Amino acid sequence: MQKTIVVTGGSKGIGRAILARFAQAGFRLVTCARSADDLEELRTALEQQAPGVDVQTLPADLSKPNEARRFVDFVLGLGGSVDVLVNNAGSFIPGRLQDDAADGSTLRDMLAVNLLSAYDVTRGLLPQLLEQPAAHIFTMCSTASLIPYPNGGSYGVAKFALYGMTKNLREELKHTGVRVTAVLPGATYTASWEGVDLPQERFIKSEDVAEAVFSTWSLSPQAVVEELLIRPQLGDL
Repeated sequence: MQKTIVVTGGSKGIGRAILARFAQAGFRLVTCARSADDLEELRTALEQQAPGVDVQTLPADLSKPNEARRFVDFVLGLGGSVDVLVNNAGSFIPGRLQDDAADGSTLRDMLAVNLLSAYDVTRGLLPQLLEQPAAHIFTMCSTASLIPYPNGGSYGVAKFALYGMTKNLREELKHTGVRVTAVLPGATYTASWEGVDLPQERFIKSEDVAEAVFSTWSLSPQAVVEELLIRPQLGDL
């Protein structure tokens, strides 16, 4: 039976690279993003790269609980297995906590898109994942999940929380056969860094993160990489 990978926020950057890598292995691809146009461009590109690939997409803003539920229902409605889940949807707003919006909306927004989206989708798809003999959940954390950065602010809080959720999932699911991996990339050249006055060579490539995720998934069911920490060769920016 064909395996299925679900990647949230898959139209760009790391999510897109992961989809392309698993397409090479014959997976059915399911993803979402806020922009329908971006998803259509993604579908066209993936079909050119891997002729015959099955790409299922849904425009959705996972920071909204009803949209996350709609995406979960979409995935389940496709039928078949859910073998790999990559919680990749996220957003970065730089700044200090003391400079956040007075109403607390900055932190709430960062928690909604970086933490609660992953929580909602994982909870919704977990029964299906538990039915597979060797399912795998990846959460796209960050080096900001480990080290506070001066301008990390609410983003850093959300990523620390996402890392904590992933560690709890690992502990809860270890006896079920579902593997859980926290992916902790440093500065990766994606749309978030466009316009920065730094050479691309200073960044990790999205394709390198995707290859590391695929290799981690490829291990035998008896082994799990709990934390996948990847930094630029010259260190953090």
